[in-house]
Amino acid sequence: MRPPPGLELPAPEFPKNLEWVNVASLRMDQQLGQGAVLVEFWDFARVNSHRTLPYMRAWHERYEGDGLRVIGVHTPGYSFGSDPDLVRAAVARLEMPYAIALDPHGAVWRAYGNEGWPGRWLFDQRGVLRFFHYGEGEYRETELAIQDLLAGDDHPDPVEPVRPEDAPGALMEPQTADIALPGGRDRLELGGDWTDGPDYIEAGAPGATATASFRAGSAWAVLSGTVEPGLHETDGRVRAEQAGLRLHGFQFTPIPPLTPG
Repeated sequence: MRPPPGLELPAPEFPKNLEWVNVASLRMDQQLGQGAVLVEFWDFARVNSHRTLPYMRAWHERYEGDGLRVIGVHTPGYSFGSDPDLVRAAVARLEMPYAIALDPHGAVWRAYGNEGWPGRWLFDQRGVLRFFHYGEGEYRETELAIQDLLAGDDHPDPVEPVRPEDAPGALMEPQTADIALPGGRDRLELGGDWTDGPDYIEAGAPGATATASFRAGSAWAVLSGTVEPGLHETDGRVRAEQAGLRLHGFQFTPIPPLTPG
């Protein structure tokens, strides 16, 4: 979405004490006059953030030489996500080549007034907001907005949709809403002993199960405790192999349309 004509919203500066990955540090004022800056808030434990990565990588590779600076801001949505070592490992595993700011306490999130993952903010060479979008989608619109801010007119055609549901005008079916715990435990069928935690339910013994009914393209459990913290693809059922497994919630992806649009 482009801001209303005449409304000029400046890019907030990054706090000085942030940790960074892939660069020593960055300041927004140092980017001004260079071309354009694309900031995306993401979380390695959000499947929607994973699904935007092919486009983010492509825009970085296509337009870095033309003056585009791509910056990812990792603001965690789950308690384990504030561990910088986990984020650094995720950046390497996901092969994210651009600058990543670690925002464990949400300082950058609050400065921008960001409202969801992923949150995409595009600024021109003066540091003025020219495009923003929450969630998946609007990839073509984002890339055209990037091209508008860069010098020259010999730009490539926008990246082809990675998935049918990414195509402009794709007709999507309603899908099951994500489940956040412990508040959403009434949406689960629980077996065995589960205890509420700050942002999870924890298995009290091996064999405890949690099952979510869903209608979606795929289902992902957010787990920590006795397994690698993060996303784990599932059929909607989680079984604790040992006590201490923490289930933070379930996330669901869109149902692919029968036709692109």
